[in-house]
Amino acid sequence: MEYSEKVLDHFMKPRNMGEIPDATASGTVGNPICGDIMKMDLKIVDNVIVDAKFKTFGCGSAIATSSMATELIIGKTTDEALDITNQAVAEALDGLPKVKMHCSVLAEQAVKKALEQFYLENDMMTPERQIKFGILSEEHDH
Repeated sequence: MEYSEKVLDHFMKPRNMGEIPDATASGTVGNPICGDIMKMDLKIVDNVIVDAKFKTFGCGSAIATSSMATELIIGKTTDEALDITNQAVAEALDGLPKVKMHCSVLAEQAVKKALEQFYLENDMMTPERQIKFGILSEEHDH
């Protein structure tokens, strides 16, 4: 399997690994097929993600995608972070082997899980956000 230099770099020197003790929101997701588990902690101030940390139990690609996902969302508003896709994570790593794309999906899901908790706890879950989380369908009357 061929890995890009960026994947190897984020695996060997992961950015933002760890936990945020006073995290504003956290999300944990897992993939029962491969056994990977990702926990994402976010520190949100004035609707901007000022810090993000992850703990990942999984393969090198899972660690690299977690690391890159935190880099992509720090400094973004919660809504900007909500729009980050697994494809964006994979592209930022200069691609992933096809059999490892599920790792980028897990990274996207971990970010979304933490954001969902944040929106729900702060009574900020709008119909537009519900659509992005799949809680509401696009056809919903506003």
